[in-house]
Amino acid sequence: MAKAPEMTDEMIAGRRQALGRMPDDMPAWMARTIICIDRLSVWVGRIASWMVIPIIFAMIYEVVARYAFTAPTIWAFDISRMFYGAMFVLGAAYGLSRGVHIRSDFLYRDWSVRTQGRVDATLYVLFFFPSMILLLWVSFDWAWTSLIRGERGMDTAFAPLLGPVRSALPIGVLLLVVQGVSELLKSIYAARTGRWPDA
Repeated sequence: MAKAPEMTDEMIAGRRQALGRMPDDMPAWMARTIICIDRLSVWVGRIASWMVIPIIFAMIYEVVARYAFTAPTIWAFDISRMFYGAMFVLGAAYGLSRGVHIRSDFLYRDWSVRTQGRVDATLYVLFFFPSMILLLWVSFDWAWTSLIRGERGMDTAFAPLLGPVRSALPIGVLLLVVQGVSELLKSIYAARTGRWPDA
């Protein structure tokens, strides 16, 4: 009997490609929920990816101003740091939807699909949702406090307002929780049927 090819990390992430197509035997409500959530994550991820443009322009301007004109800016570092942080947290749900978050694939890849689904579903319920809901609550309070106080960053001369960038964290965590619902439903389907819905 020929041995099945070993599943690589790229194959695990790569199985998540069929946006909008769900198996015929999946309940309609489940398929609609997964498709809607995955589309939202892709849409937000694509928008968040455009935040790299201000980062590039800020860094180019800073390098040219600093080295060509000996006139460094006080704002380029803060702008790049804030846009990068916002891009990272707002794109996290997209990363989860594509299966590219870090996991222990050296164990996971050798399990059957049913086992993978059961383990994923269990871990989402026991760890992912409780920790993300706690982080959502804490980050919302942190961002809200920053907004209403008009808090400013005191680690640079630019001293930017922190409320807008801190608001990206609870929004990103909320999007992660919503994407987690889609991933939980996919895991339940895999645990029941022995195949991933988007494989």
